[in-house]
Amino acid sequence: MNRLILFLSFVFCFLVQLYSQPYKDSRLPVDIRVDDLLGRMTLEEKIAQIRHIHSWDIFNDQELDEEKLQKLAGDVAWGFVEGFPLTGENCRLHMRRIQEYMVNKTRLGIPVFTIAEALHGSVHEGSTIYPQNIALGATFNPSLAYDKASKISEDLHYQGIRQILAPCVDVVRDLRWGRVEESYGEDPFLNAMFACQEVKGYLDNGISPMLKHFGPHGNPSGGLNLASVNCGIGELHDIYLQPFRKVITSFPIQAVMSSYNAWNRFPVSSSHYLLTEVLREHWGFEGYVYADWGAIDMLHTFHRTAVNSAEAAFLAVSAGLDVEAASQCYAWLPEILQRGMVKQAIIDKAVRRVLMAKFKMGLFEDPYGERWAHAQMHSDASVALSRKIADESVVLLKNEGGLLPLDLSKISSIAVIGPNAQSVQFGDYSWSRSTEDGISPLEGILAYTLNRGIQVNYALGCDLMSNDESGIVEAQQVARKSDVAVVFCGSSSASLARDYKGANCGEGFDLSDLSLTGAQEKLIQAVYATGTPVILVLVTGKPFAISWEKLHLPSILVQWYAGEQEGASIADILFGKVNPSGRLPVSFPQSAGHLPVFYNYLPSDKGFYHQPGTLDKPGRDYVFSSPDVLWAFGYGLSYTQFEYSSPEILLRNDSVYAFVTIKNVGERTGMDVPQLYVRDVVSSIETPVRQLKAFQKIELSSKDSMRIVLAFPLEELALTDENGNSRIEPGEFEIQIGKSSDYILFKEVIQVGDRGRWNWGELSRQVKKVQSCLGKNMKIGGVVRDIQATPVEGVEILSESKGNFLGYTDTNGRYLIHAQQGECLLFRKKGYLQEKAKVTDEEFMPIVLRNDKFDK
Repeated sequence: MNRLILFLSFVFCFLVQLYSQPYKDSRLPVDIRVDDLLGRMTLEEKIAQIRHIHSWDIFNDQELDEEKLQKLAGDVAWGFVEGFPLTGENCRLHMRRIQEYMVNKTRLGIPVFTIAEALHGSVHEGSTIYPQNIALGATFNPSLAYDKASKISEDLHYQGIRQILAPCVDVVRDLRWGRVEESYGEDPFLNAMFACQEVKGYLDNGISPMLKHFGPHGNPSGGLNLASVNCGIGELHDIYLQPFRKVITSFPIQAVMSSYNAWNRFPVSSSHYLLTEVLREHWGFEGYVYADWGAIDMLHTFHRTAVNSAEAAFLAVSAGLDVEAASQCYAWLPEILQRGMVKQAIIDKAVRRVLMAKFKMGLFEDPYGERWAHAQMHSDASVALSRKIADESVVLLKNEGGLLPLDLSKISSIAVIGPNAQSVQFGDYSWSRSTEDGISPLEGILAYTLNRGIQVNYALGCDLMSNDESGIVEAQQVARKSDVAVVFCGSSSASLARDYKGANCGEGFDLSDLSLTGAQEKLIQAVYATGTPVILVLVTGKPFAISWEKLHLPSILVQWYAGEQEGASIADILFGKVNPSGRLPVSFPQSAGHLPVFYNYLPSDKGFYHQPGTLDKPGRDYVFSSPDVLWAFGYGLSYTQFEYSSPEILLRNDSVYAFVTIKNVGERTGMDVPQLYVRDVVSSIETPVRQLKAFQKIELSSKDSMRIVLAFPLEELALTDENGNSRIEPGEFEIQIGKSSDYILFKEVIQVGDRGRWNWGELSRQVKKVQSCLGKNMKIGGVVRDIQATPVEGVEILSESKGNFLGYTDTNGRYLIHAQQGECLLFRKKGYLQEKAKVTDEEFMPIVLRNDKFDK
């Protein structure tokens, strides 16, 4: 009886406490629970919720120091905590202990957001290492982004993590930037598709993703990390912010990270326009904005827009930046609040957003992640997925003479050469750089050729960083005694908070030159000089300028940082077990001087004269080169061939549908990526020559065919003007279907909406036919110039009236022809718009040709 009374008393006390604290009642709406909790909090407790506990605050190497935690937190619950240096197992142990402290030993028991980086796998030792983001983008298969997020979630739950600082959805526009590898690529539509799938994968599996880095981050001035970006409102919204807008208006995401840099001289982390007007007021974002580490203090120490840390805190919180990480500026909030410099309501708003996210992500009901207790770290399924992404991400750039795949029945030896042959390249935000944690290309090739009678000869040749050429002679010797040479070159990135030696790619490792670093080019050329067929495998996190290699080498592959299964994957591709299906998510430049090289440029951005030059024959646009790319966005070859036929474009209701039949006409099963681009034929502001609006990855067996549909909603045709107004302008849009951005097979123009203005095309000048009343024969001469008065050589002159050829202009643009008075003449040359002129009684007829600037 006494026990029953004690039990009932306990239940009664529990219920009384529960109902007297509505924020603990899961039956109530979240906003009521937040209001109740916020009303109970002291100023100290509020500010702690928008601040961060870092590993250096409370850990001694791998061990949690509870005395430090007690001294730092006392009975106040904090908002966020991380433990980046920890192993996965120690993270599992200590994140649980920290959460128990917050729930059981603080006054209000508010759970803490446990944080980790997980760009391509959790950064804690033992986690599965997936291919880097740029590799994921190269698959052109967004469903893999969902699968990757789902599997990474298992590692995170095992480690006790509920909030991650990913995905990175920056649109890359400057390839010198070290962080190219962290992005899905150069196209806002592609980035948006992958971002949506990755975010959905995390949300469906109980992890809160954080979009980063909000703002125009991917085009830093000079390619230098953290450098400013200058662009108009239209470009800001239609390029850099488009992936963020797509995700935020489609999913209940709770967190966004501000970028370090400045936009048009205003630091993003103190931009009220970006963090409040755009993000909250225009898009309806209800979550919190988290400062990239140290970004608030940088307003004072880096941007110099704040006189001290206190003013930096004022500028950031007033702009709408809610959470501080890795600096101490928000510790000044009580003082600036007391002085009346900031209102209590602004701080309350920031705290409310953090609390709301914690409730929505289920931290109050399940602070320890018991729902996900079954999660495993580094499961077989996660390794298999890492391998699949690696297989689909490799891009075949060149395969002259069908050198690839290698036929083991026709070779007895293979040379494996280069600085990336015997190493693993995981990319930045990884926990390891060791071959013990992944498969190198050499290991993969040795495993594949084992017991197949193939001799594998290895030589380093050179390293990635120095100009030391001492190992090149050995590489040549190895190549000469082999039937084929595979050279692995490229780049290397650091591992987060661990090893930063010898990195030439990744965060903070930017390049002024996009030539291969160190002695790599000399190594490649020396191996080529042996006469042994050379296959270049570029193992990299960014494109490099490899013009010589494109011209001379028979086969080139790009293997973006491909995760822990890198070596096994590339071996299967080299020997034909896997057919490469990746497509370029970024274009390749001829040199750093050719930047920018993104495909969706404006009609006026690739030259005016269209007379590219060479060293032997100087020209214009450029004097000694052309503005062309080496390989364009969307490009990629296969070991089989695909044909496209029977295109049909339909406009139904609010969407465009493009039907096309794809047939595998080759001898191997393979994957193809049909792509749909759109060009706004005439618009009130300049719009790109083409923009990706749909794509699909399909697999076909030899001789099989498939009828597919590429569709997109009309809202994708909207443009943003410099006043920030987004709209679809009525008019003609050219639908383009092809295999890459520079390989368009079909074009068809559709009309969207009413023209809404005069159809100027119907009002073009008319020239009457006068053949029946032509006058006297005349000798007509003149000079043909372009609109900048430059003489134009080789202009063809024809008689429209008679339909016959009359002559060409000479090197000085001069011509002399015979024609009849009243005759209509045509002046035309490739790269210029055709001009008409009527012969009068004047013997001298100067002609001006206008450049045809549209990308053909």
